[in-house]
Amino acid sequence: MTLIDDQPDVTPEELRDALTDRLVAAGTVRTPSVETAFRTVPRHLFVPSASLDAAYGDDPIYTKHDGAGVSLSAASQPTIVGMMLEQLNAEPGQRILEAGAGTGYNAALMATIVSPQGHVTTIDVDDDLVTGARDHLAAAGVGNVTVVLADGALGHPENAPFDRFIATVGAWEVPTAWLDQLTPEGRLVVPLRLRGVASRSIVFVRGENGWHSVDHQLATFMPLRGIGDDARRTVAITAERDVTLQVHKDQAADPTELAGVLDTNRVETWTGVMIPATVSYELLDLWLCLRLDNPLMRMHVGSETTTRGTVTPMFPWGSMATTSGNSLAYLTSRRTAERDSADVPLYEVGVIGHGPSGAELAEHVADEIRTWNQDYRDRAVRFELPDTPPSADPGTGRFVLSRPTHPILVTWE
Repeated sequence: MTLIDDQPDVTPEELRDALTDRLVAAGTVRTPSVETAFRTVPRHLFVPSASLDAAYGDDPIYTKHDGAGVSLSAASQPTIVGMMLEQLNAEPGQRILEAGAGTGYNAALMATIVSPQGHVTTIDVDDDLVTGARDHLAAAGVGNVTVVLADGALGHPENAPFDRFIATVGAWEVPTAWLDQLTPEGRLVVPLRLRGVASRSIVFVRGENGWHSVDHQLATFMPLRGIGDDARRTVAITAERDVTLQVHKDQAADPTELAGVLDTNRVETWTGVMIPATVSYELLDLWLCLRLDNPLMRMHVGSETTTRGTVTPMFPWGSMATTSGNSLAYLTSRRTAERDSADVPLYEVGVIGHGPSGAELAEHVADEIRTWNQDYRDRAVRFELPDTPPSADPGTGRFVLSRPTHPILVTWE
């Protein structure tokens, strides 16, 4: 977006309307209340260090890093913000609790939606972020928001009960406090990391035997910090450190064992599974995360690595990968001559293996892709936090993800 350079007199209001118009045209923003909030709240006041161009672009703006340069907080991409606000379905007069205050922008949007008669409580674990959010909200003239310095996993019982709860940080499980502090008709929206790289923004409502999903969308956030910490690490597998794996606590990747794995013989396995160029791989990735012993992780690839042919990633940023000891397999794709009924090009999914057992690992991943395509691709997925201990039956698409307090039941229906 280059509106500032091309039109130096363009105003923040015009840029804000242009951003909102794009979100509406894309179908991300669908309801009048969310649209009004986007047109009303001045995002540039919440990211004062960013240019107006950046403030009204559809990209995240990273606002805090640790000593190693790892991002700790950001103003989320407006597309994701709009999607989650639609999931939240807040109404005038309601009370909302948010975990992850960040810049305060999301709280301001929600405060606009619930009107002055409603109220938003937003929590963050860092004093500087809390101070910044308060300052930004004051600058924007938003008065019906309370910013609290606390661990978001504990909620905020002093202001409970809440009609809505939203987490704008990634969570490994749903803390009991979040559920207990909602009204019986309350709605919970949380970006839940399920297994490995699989993460979805899930809307939970109360049912007869616990909480069940009514919507879920692809979304990945920086992890919650505090007692619900879900830290991740980076493992380099090339000497140049230009191919790295993002590893969570439920994944295994030993940098010593994997050093030089891409220099070993390469084995390609093609699945015969076709996916249109316009269709996301997200539910295939979810299936593989649930089925593989070592769930998928992100393999980030530098552009020079791709140029010299070390790897053939599925996307410009890299691919999804899994490891087994000193072997690695990652997803790839190739364009075919075939097209779907809408005349969209079809891509065949493949798997590339390296290492002593790379061929076997690649074939195992390929078999799981074929199983998903044949038996589960056309099914819906449901997520539950049941009151009674759930039972798993992976052979029929029923998985239980162990958690300390609330196990997650994932079912292909």
